[in-house]
Amino acid sequence: MKASNVAKAVALALSVAWVAGCSSTGGTDTGTTGAVDTSGSSADSKGAAVSGGVSAAEMAAQKAADAVAALQTVFYFDFDKSVVKQDGLDALEKHAAYLVATPSASVRLEGHADERGTREYNMALGERRAQSVARYLQVNGVNSDQIETISYGEEKPAVLGHSSESWAQNRRVELKYVSN
Repeated sequence: MKASNVAKAVALALSVAWVAGCSSTGGTDTGTTGAVDTSGSSADSKGAAVSGGVSAAEMAAQKAADAVAALQTVFYFDFDKSVVKQDGLDALEKHAAYLVATPSASVRLEGHADERGTREYNMALGERRAQSVARYLQVNGVNSDQIETISYGEEKPAVLGHSSESWAQNRRVELKYVSN
């Protein structure tokens, strides 16, 4: 429920920022200069706050991107499982809210497995893990066109080693935002 409220707040903020960014008339300025206040911000001829040449829409979009950048992007799995662990669901919901509010953003989900099992099995397991995260994002409103999945199986371990600790670090899906 709390994540739903966060998602709604992020969506509302981005919608307001988008509307504010699209509200210019495209006309030319007739020589009116902005007035500077004591905070260092200025107001343009229409009274909109401008800080260092950055619009309110750009500032809101940057704030949303910064908030998403601080979120967890690696999601771990139990041995031989492709079910997203409970501790990663909150971060995934926030990523989903950002993706829903920012249709131009897209992610690549990279599935991984530990070294146990055959190469073919681990490739399939990495794919199932990536697809599991993709389904969770889609259930939370993300368009499937914004999601790409790939499996590396055991080929790109996060930690080298043959212990249960290193294997646990290698059973993961990495969520990476990609440029379009």
